[in-house]
Amino acid sequence: MILVLHNRYRTTGGEERAVDDLTWLAREHLSEDVEVIERDSATLGRARAAVAMLRGGVRPEDVAAAVRRTGARVVHAHNLNPAFGWRALAAAHEAGARTILHLHNYRLVCAVGTCFTRGEDCTRCHGPNTAPGVALSCRGPWAEAAVYGAGLALHQRRLAAQVDRFVVPSVFALERLRQLGAPLGGRATVIPHVVRSVAEESRAAQGTYALIATRLAPEKGVATALDACAAAGVHLVICGDGPLSGELRARVAGRDVRLTGRATLAERDEPRARAVGGDVRFTGRITPAELDELRRGAALAIVPSRSAETFGLAAAEAMAAGVPVVASRIGALPELVAPEGLVAAGDPAALAAAITRRYGDASEGRRGLEHIRERCAPAVVAQRLSAVYDDAR
Repeated sequence: MILVLHNRYRTTGGEERAVDDLTWLAREHLSEDVEVIERDSATLGRARAAVAMLRGGVRPEDVAAAVRRTGARVVHAHNLNPAFGWRALAAAHEAGARTILHLHNYRLVCAVGTCFTRGEDCTRCHGPNTAPGVALSCRGPWAEAAVYGAGLALHQRRLAAQVDRFVVPSVFALERLRQLGAPLGGRATVIPHVVRSVAEESRAAQGTYALIATRLAPEKGVATALDACAAAGVHLVICGDGPLSGELRARVAGRDVRLTGRATLAERDEPRARAVGGDVRFTGRITPAELDELRRGAALAIVPSRSAETFGLAAAEAMAAGVPVVASRIGALPELVAPEGLVAAGDPAALAAAITRRYGDASEGRRGLEHIRERCAPAVVAQRLSAVYDDAR
């Protein structure tokens, strides 16, 4: 029996997908019984969340009771803040389970988890010293930034002491966490995200548009892709929602706007972004099945991130569908995308050239399929996950 813990974010994203996929993998490919305990920041309320963050979690007895009731040998934790905290893992240990903490982002040190603030990559916080993030108000209002900074500083080492094994999704993520002073010791293992299905062939040559599937946030670099696709004369479909949705739509409509967004204060001092017209369609938030259908009609996928991605799930899933990918040369994306498909982050001219080279390239789509089969197929990831579960006994 595996007991999964996850504190859902106020705004769902790739981590929720990864948790669902890993739960499915344990059930379907490892034949494990799995029970999931979730708490949700959207329903917790900010005052209760602040209390939970500063206390290192609330109601740890719920976790201990679940371990005893299910006989779980392993507690596989994902996001623990704010409602679970280190106390949940301590309770799991006391009840007889071993613990694994899956670090999908940099939140062990960074309050926002992305190492991105003021419009750029940021590694100012180090180990328990989260004062730079508080000073910069990376989480928004100063009071919330102070609560999260204090909570991370107070409980980081307590949390790490309750972890038997850490799991990270890429070599880059592991190196970045060590650079940030995260107390991982020698207990970390790299396991790529699983991709549930891989296409038999690439249909990119029949594709009629470029596709972006991401949260519409400053660190995702969608504005760069708008400029690049306009320059390349390529129809673009954008899937997702987020704080920049209205401003990006306004740019496409031809209105001259600033791409401000939350936590991008530096961008407010930059010249106004050029209005972008062209053939662009926004789908908003869609279902996984609808996204799969859009990938079947795509000639190219674009991952124009400006932050240091810990994996690049959008890139991996596009490659698994046989869609060639162009992406920023940043974070873990070079572990997925071949060098010829990588460009400097935030460079629309270089991105436009890469789009032109790879648009509809079925041979590149086939190479991507093979890479994902070798790296992210269920059988491959299941073997690595099983070894971690066995090692945590």
